[in-house]
Amino acid sequence: MGKLDGKVAIVTGGARGMGAEEARILAAEGARVIVCDVLDEEGAAVASSVNGTYRHLDVTQESDWADLVATAELSLGRIDILINNAGVVGFSPVDKTDLTEWNRVIGINLTGVFLGIRAVAAPMAAAGGGVIVNISSTAGIMGYSNLSAYVASKWGVRGLTKAAALDLAKDGTRVVSVHPGGVRTPMTAGIDTGDMYASQPIHRIGEPAEIAKLVLYLVADATYSTGTEFIADGGATVGQVLDI
Repeated sequence: MGKLDGKVAIVTGGARGMGAEEARILAAEGARVIVCDVLDEEGAAVASSVNGTYRHLDVTQESDWADLVATAELSLGRIDILINNAGVVGFSPVDKTDLTEWNRVIGINLTGVFLGIRAVAAPMAAAGGGVIVNISSTAGIMGYSNLSAYVASKWGVRGLTKAAALDLAKDGTRVVSVHPGGVRTPMTAGIDTGDMYASQPIHRIGEPAEIAKLVLYLVADATYSTGTEFIADGGATVGQVLDI
C-alpha cells in the first residue's frame, strides 16, 4: 500500500527535470498523476511511464487551467495534490531587462502559480482538503545579480504561498513552498557553475530525485506544516565555509 493510494495529483512542468521526478515518486506511492507541460512529446512519455495522464498546459492561460480541472474532475473524480513546478529562468540585470522578458518570467513563474492555486482550490475543498506545493528557489530567499525577474518571481511565490495557506486553511488545504538551490536539470545545463558549490557545506549540485523526495514528504507526511518554506540547497543559504 502506498502513502498516496486513491489520491489524484497534478504536476506542472512535468516533462523533465524535477517535475518528471516528482511525477514518478508520487505515482510510486499510489497517486494517479496528471503530467502537465507544453513539451507534449516528453510530457506524454513521462505520463506513460507512470501509468498516468498527460495534458498540455500553458500555466499562464486561465482557459488551460479550467480545461485541466474540468477534465480531472470528470475522469478521476477529485483533485488532492498540486505541484506547481513549471518555471523558466532569464538572465539580465534589472537595468537591462525589457518589459517583454519581465512579463514572460513573472507570467510563468508567479502568475502561473496563482492561476493553479485558484483553479484547484474548490475541487480540493470538495475533496475534504488537499496539498499544494509551490516550487520556488533559493532566489526566493536571497538575491542574485543578473536575475532580477527570476528573483522577483520566486520571492513572489514565497509570499503567495503564505497568503494562500491562510486563505485555504478553512478548507483543509495546506500550501507550502520548496526552495531548491542548484539542481542538475535541463534549465541549469547551460549555466557555467564554476566553483559556485565549493563554498557551500555540501560541495555538489543537487539531483532532481532529492527534491522529489522532499516533495513527497511534504505531500504525505508533513501534515502539521503549512505556509512555510522548505529549503534544499546544500546549505548554500546558511552561509559560506571559510578556510581560516
